[in-house]
Amino acid sequence: MGTSSQSTTIIETEDDVPNSNQFCDEAAMCIVSVRGLKENWQKWSNEHREYQKLNPFSHGTRPSVAAPQRGQDDYGKPLQGSMTEQRGKDAHTHISREVEELCEVIRNIGESGDKDGDGGDDGKVVTVDFRKLFEHYVTISNKLVGVLLRARKQRLVDFEGEMLWQGKDDHAVITLLP
Repeated sequence: MGTSSQSTTIIETEDDVPNSNQFCDEAAMCIVSVRGLKENWQKWSNEHREYQKLNPFSHGTRPSVAAPQRGQDDYGKPLQGSMTEQRGKDAHTHISREVEELCEVIRNIGESGDKDGDGGDDGKVVTVDFRKLFEHYVTISNKLVGVLLRARKQRLVDFEGEMLWQGKDDHAVITLLP
């Protein structure tokens, strides 16, 4: 029938292979030293122990790390220079662009009017019905309500109610604030 080549690993004692962690010859026969395995394991163990000291969900391994307390500047924020901090900055930039784009869409499809109705230039606002905005914006993004909530939090738009629902709030007026 057929022959199969198998990779053979021979584990030697520390004394048999003095300086190298692994030897392989042409026949894919590898000799792995116990010392090399032990060193690799110890290295991984030390790195993991250091990581666990910073892990807030690891119990009993954080005696040397002082956790930030409420009221401190760094409370609730990721470590400076960490990948988590970078992902947060990237997300903030992305959402800010979406909010700006939403305001531009409202400006383009909305109707200009006076805020107070007195005809003054300083009270110009742009308004649009939720349905009209939804129908136009659905080709841009499927996150209209979330972006509207974020824009309202930044005091860029205003509308009544806590949440807008398609169908139920089709006639709700969304105002782009000056």
